Amino acid sequence: MAEQLRITTVQATLEWEDIEANLAKFSSKLAPLAGQTDVIVLPEMFTTGFSMDAKKLAEPMSGQTMGWLAEQAGKVDAVVTGSFIAEEGGNYFNRLVWMRPDGSYERYDKRHLFTLATEHETYTPGQSKLVTTWKGWKICPLICYDLRFPVWSRNVEGYDLLLYVANWPERRSHHWRQLLVARAIENQCFVVGVNRCGTDGKGLAYSGDTTVVDFAGKLLYQVADTEADFTITLTMEMLRSYREHLHFLVDRDEFEIFIR
Repeated sequence: MAEQLRITTVQATLEWEDIEANLAKFSSKLAPLAGQTDVIVLPEMFTTGFSMDAKKLAEPMSGQTMGWLAEQAGKVDAVVTGSFIAEEGGNYFNRLVWMRPDGSYERYDKRHLFTLATEHETYTPGQSKLVTTWKGWKICPLICYDLRFPVWSRNVEGYDLLLYVANWPERRSHHWRQLLVARAIENQCFVVGVNRCGTDGKGLAYSGDTTVVDFAGKLLYQVADTEADFTITLTMEMLRSYREHLHFLVDRDEFEIFIR
């Protein structure tokens, strides 16, 4: 097991519904990171912005974005993750892909679709949670609105790191910042939340507020209102020691989630 894990957060503006422009932008941002990190986290719908025009923008799993993710992960020798608009079996998904350097991957479809933006009318909700392993760390990646639902995020799998990729609007940035801390404290894990910044094609503003929090809720990094790349090293021994000293997770409730 690797005692340390290097995480790079990439907060950026997104070109509205322009896959080519966004892939070019992120290619430039990722190039200097080769050999410098273990995981690179991009925002939700990093190729398009938070669009409901899935009919125009959705890609198959053999499409351009999947090819780009595999190429970039190989170049930087790190996992690259973020979500995009995917089409499969006649359905559209807000799909996070966890792409490894060797081209193998896992995926997570956003479970909680944002009804205030009618996301549920376009996309199909995910049916299962993803907990993956990388460099000996157990990691749970989720998407944006999932942050509001602590039962779905609950650490019943013993994960070490909880990730959220997002297009979370500035008008509710206080909620974003507070909920990330809450998820870290209640799950006794590191939490990373990567959000976009700038303004989207509908005129909605995003402050970013990309955040890294430790297992005790201590803020390790936060940035707002600007494009920013940041790499932080997380240490397993600190997490292990904290859990051994304050073993709250052993008293957690057992429960079942019924998928509607």
